[in-house]
Amino acid sequence: MFTSIKTSKKNKEVVAELTSKLGLGTENVIARLALAYSLAKEEKLDVKDIQDAQGKEYSKKVLLGDYEEVYWAMLCVNYNLYKTDKDLVKYLKLHMDDGLELLGKEYGETSNISGLEFIINKVNLK
Repeated sequence: MFTSIKTSKKNKEVVAELTSKLGLGTENVIARLALAYSLAKEEKLDVKDIQDAQGKEYSKKVLLGDYEEVYWAMLCVNYNLYKTDKDLVKYLKLHMDDGLELLGKEYGETSNISGLEFIINKVNLK
């Protein structure tokens, strides 16, 4: 399907900044959180709005880790797609960039709290 994926150029800075300020682990941890956060919003993003790919590069294994099938399943459910759909990787990139932008903006508005507290506040307990 893909071997690596890159954030947008502007999100390269966002992921580095969030990694430093939140103190929750390496950049791939923040990228995973951003991806999951965007998907949790259950919004449909348009592949026509895909951003540049001039930012931080992640291999498939580094970005998705042992939960690759879970990420693909979340994307498939959100878009009602089959796992071999040609646009699935584009949706992955869209949600990674979207989540980074959301988290970057929201953390900037509440930067007086710890990284763990910030993430806990983002968890939607239903």
